[in-house]
Amino acid sequence: MSQTTKRALAASLKNLLLKKPLDKITINDIAEDCGINRMTFYYHFKDIYDLIEWTCIEDATRALEGNKTYDTWQQGFYQIFEAVQENKPFIMNVYHSVSREQVERYLYKVTYGLLIDVVNEKAAGMSVRDEDKEFIADCYKYMFVGIMLEWIRNDMKENPAYIIERLDGLVHGSIMTALNNYRNNP
Repeated sequence: MSQTTKRALAASLKNLLLKKPLDKITINDIAEDCGINRMTFYYHFKDIYDLIEWTCIEDATRALEGNKTYDTWQQGFYQIFEAVQENKPFIMNVYHSVSREQVERYLYKVTYGLLIDVVNEKAAGMSVRDEDKEFIADCYKYMFVGIMLEWIRNDMKENPAYIIERLDGLVHGSIMTALNNYRNNP
């Protein structure tokens, strides 16, 4: 029941964002739209920003399901683009509000989760320190998120498939090169 209520609250927030900006939405508005009382909201979330973060992570988790390998990272990243695009009013409203850093944190978290799995997969059998693998994933994370933030800033006009294709050309083989550069020599 808890996940159902959380999803209903997220749907209410998204619904309200179609009608007015984030800074004009109150917890009472969300609770009323959802058909619950304020205390039920506070049982699940500490504030609206907590709900936003949970919503972003929930959407991303669904988008990335099964696409966190080297052979499928492009599909996973494309699905992040699709999830952002499907929730455009939500993302744009949050992005253009005081909580822009929440969109960035969400994208960093989701992208890192995808990339660290890819790096670990490619590093299997190699002697590479965890901190070096994390550094490699972080570098790619900042590149990917920077590209996505620019896409959001430009009102999501460019075709995500084209962006992924260009990224693939840049990334193809470079993760192995990076891992080889950080390989520990016994």
